[in-house]
Amino acid sequence: MYKSAFTRHQRIHTGERPFVCAECGKCFSQNIHLEKHRRNHETEKPFSCLECGKTFMKKSSLVKHQRIHTGEKPYACSECGRRFTQRCHLITHQSVHTSKESFACSDCGKCFSVRSVLEAHQAFHNRHKAFTCSDCGKCFLQKSALMAHSKVHAMEPYSVS
Repeated sequence: MYKSAFTRHQRIHTGERPFVCAECGKCFSQNIHLEKHRRNHETEKPFSCLECGKTFMKKSSLVKHQRIHTGEKPYACSECGRRFTQRCHLITHQSVHTSKESFACSDCGKCFSVRSVLEAHQAFHNRHKAFTCSDCGKCFLQKSALMAHSKVHAMEPYSVS
């Protein structure tokens, strides 16, 4: 088996989806699936959701979409009972039960069994942090978090020089 084929195969187990549609943000494990998906943005979509107006090429895609509005989650994990709207989400989830947590966040140390979940988590850390502590340089997303943090410095004993 060629290395590229093995890499594609491994994504079944890791849940990694490195190919992202620039139009809608949907992720894919293989570039060929992304290319096929891109055609969806260029063709007629005769099936329309009565709830929100989103349109689809296939009726089956509309049916899957409507689960967002109905709350239906027909796919259940046999290990923990967690339910999902789509089969592919269940398959990705099941890796948490079969693999070791091997992807660690470099910012906080939290571990994930699926690389794409780690990447989504890290995006949280990478958002622009507008509020910086003048004492230690630590950054915060919200002013209230900075204010709460500032109390730590107010309680620190002064060092004697």
